[in-house]
Amino acid sequence: MKRIILTAVIFMIASSFAVGQTHSKTKSPSASSSVYQIQQGFVNANGVMIYYEEFGKGEPLMIVHGGPGASHDYFLPYLVPLAKNNRLIFIDERGSGQSERLEDSTQYTVENMVEDVEAVRKALDLGKMSLLGHSYGGVLAQAYALKYQQNLTHLILCSTFPSTSQMNEVFKKMKEKMSPELRARIDKMEKAGLFGHGLPYEQNRYTNAYMIAAWGEGYFPYLYHHRPDPNYDPVASGVMSWRLYREMWGSDGEFVIDGNLKSVEYVDKLSTIKVPTLITCGDHDECPPSLAKEMHEKIAGAKLVIFPQSGHMTFVDQPDMFIRTVEEFLH
Repeated sequence: MKRIILTAVIFMIASSFAVGQTHSKTKSPSASSSVYQIQQGFVNANGVMIYYEEFGKGEPLMIVHGGPGASHDYFLPYLVPLAKNNRLIFIDERGSGQSERLEDSTQYTVENMVEDVEAVRKALDLGKMSLLGHSYGGVLAQAYALKYQQNLTHLILCSTFPSTSQMNEVFKKMKEKMSPELRARIDKMEKAGLFGHGLPYEQNRYTNAYMIAAWGEGYFPYLYHHRPDPNYDPVASGVMSWRLYREMWGSDGEFVIDGNLKSVEYVDKLSTIKVPTLITCGDHDECPPSLAKEMHEKIAGAKLVIFPQSGHMTFVDQPDMFIRTVEEFLH
């Protein structure tokens, strides 16, 4: 995803990389307060190289992406304004984006990614930090809070779910609401198997026809609502870490999670989270308000915000409202 240069914010890319160590920031004495330098590098997280980018001024806010198997790129430029008051740290989770791919796909687990987040926190000397997770990243953020909440100042859970079994029920109802023609088309492709079709380069991913049907037709009303991204392309969305995705999500389609994410059942544990927590979702979200409300009820003192006219990509549908909500919560 292309970076943009905002009117008041200029990003200068630093070419230095950190491998398993912290970076000390250097700033020219004459540097303007309107200049935000990007620092990028890799952290050796227990033997796995995790890519990070950071910029901004203020207390640390780490941001973890969804997918699983996407990258931090889809947050940009939408979350850039948060850099005015926060030190933003974006990471690509293991196996995703620019982070290291693993030969053993069984190492792609929520639990291992929690340890990666902790390793990055330590390596960058963040101390206590805020943590924002979107979609699958919200699952990861919950898991991190359940183990390491003593290292958090704030927790932000965006368009996510606390229970795979509940999310599978959501997908079941989503399919039932489709037109009979679309549902039959998706069912036929799923029954035939979603991998191993087409030319050799196509065989380790969904077919274009399935990506269009599932992501372009089935999901789309739950992704965007007020401001659909005109550049959204369901086939381009297939540029991701497929081995990771199949290990975690499963191989049987978009409307059932039957990979190792089946282990995600956090509802009965959420009451142990005591850090200030913000829960957000869109009123037309793929992860519906009912799940957000349940998390809100379980986490004492949590704040719940449901964005109007919004799908799963709330920061695209309601960018100003999203940034304002996060800023008011953090500050």
